[in-house]
Amino acid sequence: MYRPIHNHYPWYHLMPSSWSPSSWSYNWGPPYYQGSYSRSPYNRSLVLRDYGPQPAVVNINRASLQNNTYRTALWTGKHLQVTLMSIDVGDDIGLEVHPETDQFIRIEEGQGLVQMGPRKDRLDFEQRVCDDDAIMVPAGTWHNVINTGYTPLKVYAIYAPPEHPFGTVHETKAIAMASERNHT
Repeated sequence: MYRPIHNHYPWYHLMPSSWSPSSWSYNWGPPYYQGSYSRSPYNRSLVLRDYGPQPAVVNINRASLQNNTYRTALWTGKHLQVTLMSIDVGDDIGLEVHPETDQFIRIEEGQGLVQMGPRKDRLDFEQRVCDDDAIMVPAGTWHNVINTGYTPLKVYAIYAPPEHPFGTVHETKAIAMASERNHT
């Protein structure tokens, strides 16, 4: 029988009698949910912000589907970064290369076309992608993902090492491109 996670561990029996909730500094509820803690995790919205480098657990599918920005960093650590992306209909991530960063891109919703190759003018790998597909991009490989569907393409990307500054939020692709031009 299913029991809610907050009933699995009776931590309240392990506390000394002098303990009071106001004196305890740790928040027992997940920090990334807004609102009060309830039995159903599907009634709450995720707070989409950068939780790194602290330990974190998040439903990545729900976070990806909820995200409506071009790019939002969800977790940035010393050696790895997770970002959420929403690519508008007919738009793309933009042809790019990361010389020293491997990248993993997972399609959570939508359909598209991925192109990769050794040079900007030689994208000799091309494949259609849709929900649940994962794209592995080796460092130094030119790549692009184009939304060919009728709804926004919802993805998350993992960079190793991190590619964007901690806390990055780009509302639109134009803002992201301008930001990247200013950092180069």
